[in-house]
Amino acid sequence: MSFPLSPNATIGIVGGGQLGRMSAMAAARLGYPCHILTQDKDDPAVQVAHSVTLGDYEDSTTLRRFASAVDVVTFEFENVSAEGLDLLASLRPVRPAPEILRISQNRIAEKTFLHAAGAPTAPWRAVRSLDELHKAAEELGLPAILKTARLGYDGKGQRLLRDASELAAAFEELSPKPLILEGFVDFACEISVIVARGADGNMAAFDTVQNRHRDHILDLTLAPAPIAEAIAEAAQILARKVAAALDLVGLLAVEMFVASDGKVLVNEIAPRPHNSGHWTIDACPASQFELHIRAVAGLPLLPATRHSDAVMKNLIGPDEVALWPEILATPGLIPHLYGKAEARPGRKMGHVTRLFPRGALPGDFGIADALGVLTEPPKDVETLVSHSEVFG
Repeated sequence: MSFPLSPNATIGIVGGGQLGRMSAMAAARLGYPCHILTQDKDDPAVQVAHSVTLGDYEDSTTLRRFASAVDVVTFEFENVSAEGLDLLASLRPVRPAPEILRISQNRIAEKTFLHAAGAPTAPWRAVRSLDELHKAAEELGLPAILKTARLGYDGKGQRLLRDASELAAAFEELSPKPLILEGFVDFACEISVIVARGADGNMAAFDTVQNRHRDHILDLTLAPAPIAEAIAEAAQILARKVAAALDLVGLLAVEMFVASDGKVLVNEIAPRPHNSGHWTIDACPASQFELHIRAVAGLPLLPATRHSDAVMKNLIGPDEVALWPEILATPGLIPHLYGKAEARPGRKMGHVTRLFPRGALPGDFGIADALGVLTEPPKDVETLVSHSEVFG
């Protein structure tokens, strides 16, 4: 396969969720039809794609049929089969590579890789038995967070441990094994950086953003992050370092904690478009999805610049998506709905973006006012001003 891909070449996307949907929309604008491999004909990506293969991510017959219909393969979420991607890679280029997916799928492999790459993380220990959990708790101290090494997301697959009496029940409850115990970090905020890297090694990284969660699910992303410039730059350096160490071709989201002393620690990596990058669709000349497609297709990467400051707000089912009529009627809110039929509790149904002039991102009360019908009850003033020394 020769790169860059010529117009009308077909990009195969493994996974049919909203990230695949928005990637397919970006690809269409660049002249590339997308072929989706998924298990459900009603998935969000299928609704906007050129074609679809329905089947299991590990079935060799399905994978070979899919590969025969595409020119290059990428994926839109981590919970797909790395072995399936290995088979696809024997037939077509896969970007990012299956080995990168393997690293991101397993927290133990991920932490081990990050340490080897010189990216600091919270202290951690692998846990394969209850005895190892007791030893890890003694070494790291409590409170600490016990997590599954695989398959956890949006707060699932983890438990906060405050006392040694909780260890046995938590170890029994969480699966699959092994687990990982992470030392508790006194952090001021969570931030992330999304970086694209081409096969030639060129990189483009979007501005460091701040992420705010509710019930363990991303609620708001603020772009740029209201933090000290030196901290934002440290995050940029770390994201580029990790992308280079992976020999990434594609897109990488690097989630990080800012500790109360200002130190930046890498939490997780995701080799795909990311929820914290949705603001780029409306605030940047080229979004995270366009840069993802450009890297996969071998096109030149554009600068990851923004023309506006932005706040992205997730729409979580069922309550927030029920406000859709009011959202559509609110000036300034840019709506994005993913086409999911069932608004289950905790399910990401869409998002809205609110733009501000570059350099004019407001504070918390201004953001709440700008989000209108989506505004939560205001937090108390002490919470809003905590860790102000980190925010510069």
